[in-house]
Amino acid sequence: ILPGGEAIGLGFQHYILSLGTAVMIPTMLVPLMGGNDHDKAKVVQTLLFVTGIKTLLQTLFGTRLPTVIGGSYAYVVPVLSIIHDRSLAQIADGHTRFLQTMRATQGALIVSSSIQIILGYSQLWAICSRFFSPLGMVPVVSLVGLGLFERGFPVVASCVEIGLPMLIIFVVLSQYLKHVHVRHVPILERFSLLVCIALLWVYAHILTASGAYHHTALHTQISCRTDRSNLISSALWISIPYPLQWGAPTFNADHAFGMMAAVMVSLIESTGAFKAAARLASATPPPAYVLSRGIGWQGIGTLLDGLFGTATGSTVSVENVGLLGSTRIGSRRVIQISAGFMIFFSILGKFGALFASIPFTIFAAIYCVMFGIIAAVGLSFLQFTNMNSMRNLFIVGFSLFLGLSIPEYFSRYMTGAQNGPAHTKAGWFNDYINTIFASPPTVALIIAVVLDNTLDVRDAAKDRGMQWWERFRT
Repeated sequence: ILPGGEAIGLGFQHYILSLGTAVMIPTMLVPLMGGNDHDKAKVVQTLLFVTGIKTLLQTLFGTRLPTVIGGSYAYVVPVLSIIHDRSLAQIADGHTRFLQTMRATQGALIVSSSIQIILGYSQLWAICSRFFSPLGMVPVVSLVGLGLFERGFPVVASCVEIGLPMLIIFVVLSQYLKHVHVRHVPILERFSLLVCIALLWVYAHILTASGAYHHTALHTQISCRTDRSNLISSALWISIPYPLQWGAPTFNADHAFGMMAAVMVSLIESTGAFKAAARLASATPPPAYVLSRGIGWQGIGTLLDGLFGTATGSTVSVENVGLLGSTRIGSRRVIQISAGFMIFFSILGKFGALFASIPFTIFAAIYCVMFGIIAAVGLSFLQFTNMNSMRNLFIVGFSLFLGLSIPEYFSRYMTGAQNGPAHTKAGWFNDYINTIFASPPTVALIIAVVLDNTLDVRDAAKDRGMQWWERFRT
């Protein structure tokens, strides 16, 4: 059992790491909705507050694995579709448009959360997950990490004078100097993330204060400066988020159907992340019924997102799962302490906003390590399969390649054409196709599980590694 002080320090470290996604998603979406800096600060606070609640529920009643349940990028496509809805886009006043768009997003989240709640609590997802073998999970778990490569070095390179030193120092402290002990505690193995963030944050602040970015491009200033987010000046000293704080949600069938695709994507991504978390926390593979229960509680989390208005849904925070491997501490108590920090600092708005002013580049450098660890955990499942089998080589290689290639095509198409490859008159259908096929783990799961359960199945049970998971089924 960890000493109290150490557990609190590790919990605070998980809280700091979860800030990256909690700030990035509202920063991307709120201005497009028509919101100002005050609205953005309030959405960040709400997302952190709800993340704390969802994490406590998942660690106490769900899978009970040490996982943080945060915001999900899978919901960006359907939320952008709601933002561009003609009835909302034509509202002239920015704040009114923000409130109406937020209410429409809330309504879609509330309706679509029923998918995870039903699949989870009816144990339907448990039935589905019985078709997942170690072989089928290799590309899924690997692409939970690898599929996020755009949030790694491309963001580091946007402010290379901060991002690259952060990446190098973090690798040196957490890997090369991990045997440094202070009072019998491997201090750098466990707290290198906090040390690195503190050093580089101060360095970034010195560069900002000295005027190093006064005459640089706007994109560089946003990436590098510690005062560009305007969160500290916009946040209230004390603010308690509450349900329906933006007004009564509005419901639209098109919006809800589009959002259901994101719910399915986050369900698959979370399944892969739960498998990785169990492995990194030295737990046995989660049985099907535990996985299903966790998905049910994640559905409750998405329902809370809809009620409070966070502008996104729920998924397992991949970077926090990676941190379990980096620190080699898989304690549920640490994650519960981090949830306490999230709730506490989201209520004390100014203090939370202070930590949220850490430049995204610093988080991106950490993601390069954390997402890599998750990808490697996925590949580690290969040890339970027969990799001399041509069948297995084909399934893993084909699903890994298409799992990266298809979403990359969808991503490039969306960037160039401002809409996805599916652009029919049925908006909900477009959202469905564009969301599902923009997710690497989802594409990999569809291909790998179908092939694994239809191609030479009769003679391949041992090759697939099924006998290794059989003992953990009940």
